[in-house]
Amino acid sequence: MARTGSTTRLWERLAGLELAVERLELRGQRVTVSSGFERLTTLFVLSGPDGTQGIGEDVTYDAEDHTKLQADPAWASPDGACARRLRGNFTLAEFAALVAELDLFPAPPVREVSRRYRRWALEAAALDLALRQSDSDLAEVLGREPRPLRFVVSLRLDEVDGRADPARVLRLLERYPGLRFKLDPTNAWDERVCAELAATGAVDVLDLKGHYRGTPVDVETDVRLYELVFESFPDAIVEDPDVGEATLPLLAKHAERISFDAPIHSVEDLATLPFPIRHLNIKPSRIGSLAGLLALYEHCEREGIAAYGGGQFELGPGRSQIQHLASLFHPDAPNDVAPTGYNEPDPPDGLPQSPLPAPRGVGFAPGSVRA
Repeated sequence: MARTGSTTRLWERLAGLELAVERLELRGQRVTVSSGFERLTTLFVLSGPDGTQGIGEDVTYDAEDHTKLQADPAWASPDGACARRLRGNFTLAEFAALVAELDLFPAPPVREVSRRYRRWALEAAALDLALRQSDSDLAEVLGREPRPLRFVVSLRLDEVDGRADPARVLRLLERYPGLRFKLDPTNAWDERVCAELAATGAVDVLDLKGHYRGTPVDVETDVRLYELVFESFPDAIVEDPDVGEATLPLLAKHAERISFDAPIHSVEDLATLPFPIRHLNIKPSRIGSLAGLLALYEHCEREGIAAYGGGQFELGPGRSQIQHLASLFHPDAPNDVAPTGYNEPDPPDGLPQSPLPAPRGVGFAPGSVRA
């Protein structure tokens, strides 16, 4: 994993924070969503000698990677060999270096990128613990002011008789008139669907999922779909198009509106893109390390790239943590960090609306429910 950012200004503010770890505990979480997909995550809970806890959430998508970890005595037992390696007194930089050296998977992960997700969980837990043990405010340590957080709701339309159905979006807008959306166009979209959605004026981002292969969210690349999206939503950001011989001429004409997410894990990855971008979806867990994440934030601010935040179906404190980061680095962007209630098949009434209040307080996710 790239070490870029290890000496950046922002990382230097965090690297020297001290933490004392006495115990590691794993806590499994799961929820079944409407598609029948059961989402599992694992909480890494680091406890200090004084009982203070820091929590991070592993958002690895494949259930077997969680069940194997949670059943492995080396990790699941507080006295297991791997859990013992994390005991001791560290600076945050020292703890991060230790985590980078460990194999965090009892068996090879289904997807190699999951190594980044699990590393992020442990580094997030360490940051949370270090801040709480020193009674520190992340905003003050980083020298940034948290601001009210704008968010969008991310979803994929249902399909009826092979045609995408915008009813779910329309129902949500009736209940929450101020909502904004990040939608996943599929090959079931047509001119009528696009017209109905565009008429709402509530679509900020369209995610083409062009860099996923062998997943439940794959979308077959169709130049006509791409043309339809660009034409129907002239003010929206278009994320993760498949860049190939067939699509490149169209994409080049709309480069100022294009964003990427899945291919970007570091500052270096930006240099591999076919054209300079003006927008970027930054998912902290996809970057995998605090140093790399802060380096990417600094790069975007320096180069004038408008960043916005993304989530990975967190079930616990991981959602509050990415909201906290977004409030510090890109609060006014179309952040895909909506409260988890919006992920439910039938979201309840009374959910928080955008913008969320600026978080302030001790720890990485001040005010969040401690699992």
